Amino acid sequence: MNTTTAPPATASRPATGARIARDSRIGRRGAKQRPVIASAVLILGALYCLVPVLWVVIASTKSNTELFTTFTFIPGTSLLDNLGDLFAYGGGQFGMWAYNSAIYAIGGAVLSTLVSTMAGYALAKYDFPGRQIWFYAILAGVLLPGITLAIPQYLLMSQMGLAGTYWSVLLPSLISPFGIFLARVYASSAVPSETIEAARIDGANDYRIFTSIALPMMVPGMVTIFLLQFVGIWNNFLLPFIMLSNQDLYPITLGLYSFLSRGAGDSDLYPLVIMGSAVSVIPLIVLVMILQRFWRADLLAGGLKG
Repeated sequence: MNTTTAPPATASRPATGARIARDSRIGRRGAKQRPVIASAVLILGALYCLVPVLWVVIASTKSNTELFTTFTFIPGTSLLDNLGDLFAYGGGQFGMWAYNSAIYAIGGAVLSTLVSTMAGYALAKYDFPGRQIWFYAILAGVLLPGITLAIPQYLLMSQMGLAGTYWSVLLPSLISPFGIFLARVYASSAVPSETIEAARIDGANDYRIFTSIALPMMVPGMVTIFLLQFVGIWNNFLLPFIMLSNQDLYPITLGLYSFLSRGAGDSDLYPLVIMGSAVSVIPLIVLVMILQRFWRADLLAGGLKG
């Protein structure tokens, strides 16, 4: 009778255990490296975004001579002089441009947020013929570059007799396809349909439901839409450039462009252009600092719900 002996299993166990230990060490090392790589990428991205802003802030403190003779990131000695010259130049033109930008950005952002919220809520919570067609049309509007609409908008405003007025800049900014899309997505998740049905059973009409129930629930999304619209309108250059011919109606972006055009033949205007750029960033920073508490509250609420 022949007997066969199985190969001892103990020979492969040490190798298997060593391989498992090695794989475990490699996994731990990779897990430690991933946060470092992610942090490095974030730091590089932050530097890429913040270094130009830092340059503008530092350059705004320099006189015309210091701007071209000193090291880039060494502060100058003419901050207050540049600030005073900026608001005094042209009889206070920069202050007028800042006022115009505030009208365009605040008025346009508020009205656009209301329009986007109402349209997004209707697309999310009402079932009506052609709802999906309208939604797809809005998505197509998100993909459409704004520059392609500038000339048709100017022609339309000219036929209405509004070209060259405040309305020629305000009215085109009221409809934001991305704002409507964002409001629709937010309303779908933040406003429960059961709550709406319960309010209808209690006798509330659609206006009461929207103003008393839906709007408070959509505040964080509305803040996001408002901020995006404010930043977009505040930084908008092409639309005012096409619509406006009167310098008294210019926003800051177009005013600084006119400063820069004059500065091509007068280098003394360079410090004013740089100071104006630095001042124009301040409202955006303040707005983000004020409105971020709404996002933080929404994140905390989401964490508590989870």
